[in-house]
Amino acid sequence: MLDMLQTIVVTLLTLAILVAVHEFGHFWVARRCGVKVLRFSIGFGKPLLSWSDRSGTEYVVAGIPLGGYVKMLDEREGPVPDELVEQAFNRASPRSRIAIAAAGPLANIVLAVFVYWLVFLNGVSGVAPVVSKVDVGSLAEQAGITAGQEFLTVDGEPTPTWEALQMQLLERIGENGEVHFTMRSADSDVVTENVVTLSDWMHDIEEPNPVRELGVTLFVPEVVPKIETVVAGSPAQLGGMQTGDLVVAADGQSMGTWQEWVEYVRQRPEESVSVLVERDNRQLILNITPERKLDDESHAYGYVGVGVAMPAWPESMQRTMQYGVVGAAVAAVDKTWKMSAFTLSSIKKMLMGLLSPKNLSGPITIAKVASSSVQYGFFAWLTFLALLSISLAVLNLLPIPVLDGGHIVYALVEWATGKPVAEQVQVWANQLGLVLVVFVMVFALYNDVLRL
Repeated sequence: MLDMLQTIVVTLLTLAILVAVHEFGHFWVARRCGVKVLRFSIGFGKPLLSWSDRSGTEYVVAGIPLGGYVKMLDEREGPVPDELVEQAFNRASPRSRIAIAAAGPLANIVLAVFVYWLVFLNGVSGVAPVVSKVDVGSLAEQAGITAGQEFLTVDGEPTPTWEALQMQLLERIGENGEVHFTMRSADSDVVTENVVTLSDWMHDIEEPNPVRELGVTLFVPEVVPKIETVVAGSPAQLGGMQTGDLVVAADGQSMGTWQEWVEYVRQRPEESVSVLVERDNRQLILNITPERKLDDESHAYGYVGVGVAMPAWPESMQRTMQYGVVGAAVAAVDKTWKMSAFTLSSIKKMLMGLLSPKNLSGPITIAKVASSSVQYGFFAWLTFLALLSISLAVLNLLPIPVLDGGHIVYALVEWATGKPVAEQVQVWANQLGLVLVVFVMVFALYNDVLRL
C-alpha cells in the first residue's frame, strides 16, 4: 500500500513539474507577444483550486493531473470585445504564433539543461565497462573481444561507464554496418580496435539490452551470501538467522554465491531447509522454512526475508567525473542535445520499422520508473525528470496537428504564403492529428499492460 502511494505521489509530482514548466513557456511568451491569456491550468476537469491576477488570467489546479493547457483569447472560439480584438491569438503575427507554440517545448529543454546541470554539479559516478565473459559464437567473439578487456570508446565516443556504453550502443539499434570499439586489457597499456558488423540489429527486440546482444557479460564483484538485513517476523528471523551471518551450505549443498542461495530458497516454498551459517568464527545449523509466495505469473516461490551485504567495487574500476559551474553547464547542454537527438532518432526508427513499437511506453511505465528512480536517490530521479522533459519537448515539436509542432506548421505556411491555412483544412487536420495522438497513447498503454 505504501509503495503504491509513493508511486502515485512521485508520478503526480513529476508530471506536475513537467506540465507546469511547459505551459509556463507558452504563457510567458504569449503575454510578451501581446496575447491575452484567459486561463493557465495544471490538469484537466473540474478545478480544485483557482485564483485570478490583475490581468484577468485565471490560474487553475484541476482534478485530472494528466496534462495542462493555456487558454488564450481567440476569435475562433467565441465573440471577442472590440477593445480586446488586438490581443486575440488569431490576430497575432505568424512569427508571434510560432514563438508562442515553440515556447512550451523550449521551456522543457531549458528545464532539462538546468536539471542536468544540477546532476553534473553534484558529480557523476559509475563503474568501468570491463568484460567478464564473452559468449561463444557471439558478435563480440567474432570481433575478437575477450574477457578482461575494458570498452574505451564506441565509434570514437568515450565510454567510461556502463551507462555511457549502453547509450552509445542503443543509438545503433536497427542499423546495418560496422561498429568500431577501442579496447584495453587491465594488465596492459596496449589499445586494440575491434569491429562488429551489424545487420538490422535488435530491430524486433522488446526492451533491448545491447551489451548482452553483443554476447558480452560485464564484470560485477562476486556477491557472497552474507546477510545484511533480516525482515522482522520473517521465516529467517523465526529460524534464528541474524545480521552478519554467512550462509555456507543448505541441506549439505555448498552456497558459494548469493544467487545460488536465492535460487535454492525460491525452489523450496514451505519446505524445511537445514542452513549452515558462519557467525563470529563459529558454525551453526539453523532450520528455516521458506514462506510460499506467488510471482506476477502466479508461480509459487520460496521467501525467507533476508537482504545481502553488497560488495564494494574495486577502486580501479570506479569512475567519478567532477565538474565546476561552467563545466557542468557545458556537459548539461551536450547531454540534452544528445538525448534530444537520440529521442528523435528513435521515433524515426520506429516509424521506419527499425525499432520495435513494443518499446513505446505509457503512463504506467512512467509511474513505475519514476517511483523506482526515487529509491535510488534524489539525483537519479532528477535524471529521469530531465529525460522525460526532453521527450515531452521533442514529441510536442513533431509536425502533427493539435501538437505545438502542428501550430508551428500552420504559422509557417501563413508566413510563407501570406494567407492563413483554410479553417476547414485545420479542422480536418486537427481531427486526424487527435486520432493519431489518441491511437499512440492507447498503444503505449497497451504495451504497459502487457509488461505488467
